[in-house]
Order: sequence, then C-alpha cells, then structure tokens
Amino acid sequence: MYKLFFDLVFKRMDPEQAHYLAFRWIRRTARTPVLRTFAAAALAPRYKELRTEALGLRMHGPFGLAAGFDKNAVAIDGMSMLGFDHVEIGTVTAQAQPGNPKKRLFRLVPDRALINRMGFNNEGSAAVAARLAARVPVFNTVVGVNIGKTKVVPEEEAVADYVASTERLARHADYLVVNVSSPNTPGLRNLQATESLRPLLTAVREAADRMVTDRRVPLLVKIAPDLADEDVDAVADLALELGLDGIIATNTTIAREGLGLKSAPDLVKEAGGLSGAPVKERSLEVLRRLYARVGDRLVLVGVGGIENAEDAWQRILAGATLIQGYSAFVYEGPFYARAIHKGLAARLAVSPYATLAEAVGAETRKAMQ
Repeated sequence: MYKLFFDLVFKRMDPEQAHYLAFRWIRRTARTPVLRTFAAAALAPRYKELRTEALGLRMHGPFGLAAGFDKNAVAIDGMSMLGFDHVEIGTVTAQAQPGNPKKRLFRLVPDRALINRMGFNNEGSAAVAARLAARVPVFNTVVGVNIGKTKVVPEEEAVADYVASTERLARHADYLVVNVSSPNTPGLRNLQATESLRPLLTAVREAADRMVTDRRVPLLVKIAPDLADEDVDAVADLALELGLDGIIATNTTIAREGLGLKSAPDLVKEAGGLSGAPVKERSLEVLRRLYARVGDRLVLVGVGGIENAEDAWQRILAGATLIQGYSAFVYEGPFYARAIHKGLAARLAVSPYATLAEAVGAETRKAMQ
C-alpha cells in the first residue's frame, strides 16, 4: 500500500515538501489520543526479547531514528508512535540558521538513496531547549540530542559554539552526540582530526558535567564513512582515552565512485551527503573496525543503509548495541520500524544467542580468533 502511495504521490513531489507533508501527518496523529493509540498498537508492538540497555538507559529495543529527520524536536512522540525505540533530534546548532539554498534534498530512487545538502537548517539550541523543557511526553522515549557547528562560526571558534549548545541542551538530553561528520558545513569534517577533536570533546564533556550535576549525560561522537582506516582507529583510541560513551558509525558519504549507482548521472553529481543503501557496505566495515578496536568498552551505534531486519541483524553481529535508520524510512514508510523489530525477534529466536546483548559483536569476535 505505501509503495503505491509513494509512487503516486511522494515520488512526484519535491523531496523536501514531501518530508514536511509526512511530518505534519505524523505530528497530527500523535496529538490525537485515539488515533495515536491505534497507530502505536499497529506500528509499535513490543518484543520483550529485544529490550535493550545501553548508555545507562533502558529502551524497548535497539532501533532508533537517526538525526536529521526531526531537527527541531517537534515530532518525538510521533516517531515513537511509529515504533522507533529512541529518537535522535537535530542536528542543532548554537545559532538558528536557514541551511543551504533550496533545492537541497534529492531522491535516488533506483538506488534507494538520498543526497542532501541541507546544511543544518534548524531553529537554534535556545529554541530547541525551550521546546524540550516544555515537552510533556506521551510515549516513554529515549531522546538523543545531536549538536553541530553553526555555519558562520569560524573553525577556530568551533569549541565555544558546541559548548554553547551543550550548556542549553545537555539537561534535556538522555544522551548527547557531537556531530563532526556532516559534509554540508564548510570545515566541519576537519574537526574529526584528533588534534581538533580532543579539545572539542573535552570541552563538551566538561560543559555537560557542569550543567547537569544529578546524572552523567552520555556523550558520543558521530563519524563519517569517508575516514581512512587509520583515522577510524585514531578516533576510537581518542574516545577511549577521553572516556566517551560511544561512537555513531556512520554519517553520509561524499563518495560516488565504486558504489554502483544506477540513478541519472546529473542527479548522482549533486553536491551533498549520500545516504541509504549505497553506504551500507562501508558503514558496516567501519563498524567492524571500531568493534575490533574497542570491543565492549564503548557503545557503538550502527547507521547507514539499514533497510531491513537482516541489515539490522548484521550490524548487531558486527558490534552495534544500537542501530538507527532514516533514509529507508522514506522508501519503506510507516511499517519500517515494525518490520525491523519483527525480523530481529525472529532472527534472535533461531540464533545461538540467548539475548540480543550476547549477539552484539559475535561475528566480529569470531573473525578475530
């Protein structure tokens, strides 16, 4: 049914307009008591065997919504209603910004992929913090907050920019993510270099601890799939050195060659980050490399090209405690999370593992022996 609707309606619309149309429907449904109850019953069935503990938090399952869909924290309950076990809002910047000029979002339908150069369009950390403070949750949902650099802020002032967002948002975050991996903010990826990343993560950690004294806000960093293997290792080592809680692997890629893309060449050449099925292989490689380096000492979050339950299961076996999706949601529709959960439960039931936690990293450990 959704595929037909996608072909007849969404596919004919500008991708960003379609996004906001779907967004409005989700929010309205979540605000209507009877509708949201029926929607959650249909789309978000719970499986006891998938219950997950990570980052000191308890979740209904391991599958969450990646940052980028709900930039301003306006649809947390709506996404929970659709079955996502955690919702990562953002990316939020210290200053409000409109993002890059439109057109800035493109569908590569034959490749089940997206290209975006949104440029961190958001209302700014003060507005998002106020919205989170006023929120009265309908569903019990873990909320991650993803922060990035304001575009007009020079690279040498990036630390202060991230600290400003941390000071406003940390108290409202179940976990906090430092995003240094979007390709759409000039100079941002330079911050992945360890000599830049160390002072940034240290300052954010100190700011979170200063602002939230009754608990420890877990801190993660999100990296790009385009990092060289030695740089992935360096980030992993730095995360351990600084006592970070986890790494999210991976963001979008700027690569186009060697991905077997089938879409029109003019579309493929659009500037921006490519997400969806074509990044699946490299994201999985980075995840395996990270787990081989850090083992169970960090929580790894697998994201990038997770289209179905088999993709999710492979990320878990590779070392991901948590997994996230976004681009496939555009193509799979409202039953996306339900299908992931059902498939994961089925795979766990026939696996040699008694619990989901036992399966985390099992294949990577086996390959290392």
